Amino acid sequence: MTAVRDHAGLRAKRAVGAVRRVVGASDPVTGPGDDGAVVETGGGASIVVCGEAVHPAFVASDPRAAGIAAVLANVNDLAAMGAAPRAIVNTVVAPAAVAVEALQGMAEAAVLYGVPIVGGHISEHPGEPALSAFAVGDADRVLSVSRARAGQDLVFACCLEGRMRPDFAFFTTLRHQGSRLATDVRLLAEVARMDLAQAAKDVSMAGSIGSLAMLLEPGRLGAEIDLDGLPAPAGVSLDRWLVCFPTYAFWLTTDRPGRCVDLFRSAGLAAAVVGSINGSGVLTLRAGGERREVFDLKSEPITGLWS
Repeated sequence: MTAVRDHAGLRAKRAVGAVRRVVGASDPVTGPGDDGAVVETGGGASIVVCGEAVHPAFVASDPRAAGIAAVLANVNDLAAMGAAPRAIVNTVVAPAAVAVEALQGMAEAAVLYGVPIVGGHISEHPGEPALSAFAVGDADRVLSVSRARAGQDLVFACCLEGRMRPDFAFFTTLRHQGSRLATDVRLLAEVARMDLAQAAKDVSMAGSIGSLAMLLEPGRLGAEIDLDGLPAPAGVSLDRWLVCFPTYAFWLTTDRPGRCVDLFRSAGLAAAVVGSINGSGVLTLRAGGERREVFDLKSEPITGLWS
């Protein structure tokens, strides 16, 4: 699977390892590896905070879509930790026209996801644009990659009704899901509350297989994935599907695969058990009777946080 290993979005994750130079190896709650940080308040629910920076080339090319993506990425990060989104703030440094379009995209996405934009910072700047967003949510029970274990099943849940952008590897389902997005993205919080999963990871710029590798990396875990059973949209090649950034796609690890799958399917989404976690440290893909090892997570880094 050369397309998976050489995917630029996955290679970019190596930069995450730089965090270890200034941040300790773990935090009191879940340790590194999740897409958000957990803040314990001493009350009932845990507070989850996260942030995302949008690629400058994407902001310059399509600022409105970049604004949407900034909200989408944050809400998905919260969802992957079992959190419901509560608020978003942003920072925009860009030419005035670009900044306005980016903010319009963010406002549109905020309505779709049912999460308010409560503040931010904007600077007019004639050079390369910069757009970031930050979100806060709360979780009754946190999903964390630190809870992934050998023997758990792997569920892939996603929306398949959409289209692939021709310029960026982004599969958008915004038009199809529409106002359902607010409910769909909060299904992960319901999964967490019902104890139907232990860990989750949203599929992001690293693509579906790269994102799964990031889920497995902290525990040096392995998995074998049946690509023939992986939900995929009609008319999109498998190579392209495996490296794209979908609006809505998540990996979940679970001891209760049937109920986990049923929850997503009952909401009109695609979901299937496509593999299980093992202790080998090797991520293997299986299709058409052939098997191929893609990553050996015991010897090669994805983010480098644990090297």
